[in-house]
Amino acid sequence: MVRDEGASGRRGAAREIVVAGGGLPGLALALALRQALGDTVRVTVCDPAFGRADPPRDLRAYAVAAAARRMLERLRVWDAVAPGAQPIREMVITDSRLADPVRPTFLTFEGEVAEGEPFAHMIEGGGLLIALRDAAAAAGVVLETSPVLAALPETDRITARLPDGRQIRADLVVAADGARSRLREAAGIGWVGWSYPQSGIVATVAHERDHEGRAIEHFLPSGPFAVLPLPPGGSLGHRSSIVWTERQAEVPALIGGGPEEALTEVERRFGLSLGRIALESPLRAYPLAFGIARRFGARRLLLLGDAAHVIHPIAGQGLNLGLRSAAALAEALTDTMRLGLDPGGPEALETYERSRRFDTLAMGAATDGLNRLFSTDALPVRLARDLGLGLVDRLPGLKRMFIREAAGLRGRQPRLMRGEAL
Repeated sequence: MVRDEGASGRRGAAREIVVAGGGLPGLALALALRQALGDTVRVTVCDPAFGRADPPRDLRAYAVAAAARRMLERLRVWDAVAPGAQPIREMVITDSRLADPVRPTFLTFEGEVAEGEPFAHMIEGGGLLIALRDAAAAAGVVLETSPVLAALPETDRITARLPDGRQIRADLVVAADGARSRLREAAGIGWVGWSYPQSGIVATVAHERDHEGRAIEHFLPSGPFAVLPLPPGGSLGHRSSIVWTERQAEVPALIGGGPEEALTEVERRFGLSLGRIALESPLRAYPLAFGIARRFGARRLLLLGDAAHVIHPIAGQGLNLGLRSAAALAEALTDTMRLGLDPGGPEALETYERSRRFDTLAMGAATDGLNRLFSTDALPVRLARDLGLGLVDRLPGLKRMFIREAAGLRGRQPRLMRGEAL
């Protein structure tokens, strides 16, 4: 069966856009397009996860920057997740060895970009995914429970093939199907990247004392160990998320033992400032990598999220980068269609590529450089970076610049990230 409800040759017919992948950036894009364009665009998001009886399970917690929060407010999603969001009111950075009895603070940031507006909130991924999915469905986005196996471009259309033989003929397919995107590979779009000799380990930790909205980044020789505040709860009354970067060769021994051994390793890095701790979830490890597509699109195909770029989690900007790309793509497609132009034509691709290429490269280079700088124990490097951190801590103007960068408020932001309508 072929669905072809948006044929561009029919006067007044709705445009058809297929999003392959129901993660956070893909759902945000679909919702933004429907809210901006209504029934003039039909949006289908294809993901097998929509067909599962259990709710989405994303055990990770994300630092949602102020600009991304403004986007979620404009999409009318923020109110659904705000009760479970924890504002980050302060950021503390230390640099030490694991065996050091004291971890001196080299840099602190106050966490507000404006009065009453924190630079970021911590949000657990599962709740945000559910909120975006439900809002998208309510806005008329079609949630298809099959993946897109292939996207075959024609002159004025592109056909998305599903596993059961069905086909959706669309104006545009957006590949949001992850870092190993089969649609990107099938389109012959090159990928530049490398794997790090590190893994990321995530878990939720309960603790006795209130974190007071303070995030802590311990720079250790094997990589950063971040303690990120979560809303109250858990077995000890308070909770934080840990994002732990560790040498890949060490990971099996660190997480392969029993719960007591895992807790001991976490305690060595977590420290004693928040009192007794307990693991609220198992330690989960995943490989770390950097990568960027050589192009962000091909004929009637555009890349979004991890299909376009993957960065190191050292600055907590992976989700924000994906949402920023979704906002930029929604803006490009909306403006294109309002002018009566083809959303699968070269104009939208050129606008999207121009708006995102430099920002993505800059963020990728920054996170890669920070990881290399802080994942070494060489004494000259340690002295130089600690001196640099100390200098930044004494320069309020420079600190404000870094906070606005972390909040996603520097440079030109897409309209959604300024809190404006498309």
